[in-house]
Amino acid sequence: MIFGCHVSIRNGYSGAAKRAAALGAAAFQYFPKNPRSLSVKDFDRGDAASCKEFCQEQKIVSVAHTPYSTSLTPSEDKKELTIRSLLNDLEIADACGSVGVVVHFGSQISKTDPLASYHLMLEILNSVLSQWNGDCLLLIENNAGTKGALGTTFEELVQIRNLAEYPEKIGFCLDTCHMFASGLWDGENTKDFFAKGQELAYFEQLKIIHLNNSKYPTGSKKDRHANIFQNGLIKEESLRGIVTSPIIKQIPFVLETPDDEGISHKEEISQLYQNWG
Repeated sequence: MIFGCHVSIRNGYSGAAKRAAALGAAAFQYFPKNPRSLSVKDFDRGDAASCKEFCQEQKIVSVAHTPYSTSLTPSEDKKELTIRSLLNDLEIADACGSVGVVVHFGSQISKTDPLASYHLMLEILNSVLSQWNGDCLLLIENNAGTKGALGTTFEELVQIRNLAEYPEKIGFCLDTCHMFASGLWDGENTKDFFAKGQELAYFEQLKIIHLNNSKYPTGSKKDRHANIFQNGLIKEESLRGIVTSPIIKQIPFVLETPDDEGISHKEEISQLYQNWG
């Protein structure tokens, strides 16, 4: 099993990798730049190379996450900015040796044209990936369903990849809180959940799993993460059925849980290895 968590890059990319190792993590996620900006970062390539080398030596998997404001369905005035930012994220992550860059599925942009959002997503994906030739993948994450968000079903996720001009440059990131909040998985339909994902070949392209419990019930469409073994509404036995499934057992699990609500990420990672590892 590969467990890890999100870490800060305040001490650089190599510093983030070393911080992850100190926490007992075999994987980590990071923001490649300011998480609240779509600006293009002129990053330290030597530091990125050191991160890559350290991760290779320690057998640690890393993945980047786009800034909060990144959207695959941007407004017209932010299209070019979004494309440049995504290319910058991919370049940084590739230099760090990361498996991919996580980006959320788009949102509904039209009340009259239900396909408008999907068309815009494909336009952005095709524009970005036509300019990208690195090894790092763009990893599309499932949504919780907040404010009419799309991307809550396997069908949507797989179809967007299939329709893109460069599907080989696209993978998936699965968030357990999001799939619970959206109703994709309700804690009881684990068998059907895996059967549907396998039928659509979703798991073949799954590269990273965000391992989070939920502070709200299934179907609530509320994206509030809780710690795995405390304060969450997903039963431990239900989440265990997901995490220990042989279908996804070899995929890295990265915590995005609170680390200031009675348990640290180091303690939580230790618990995961003790209970499920």
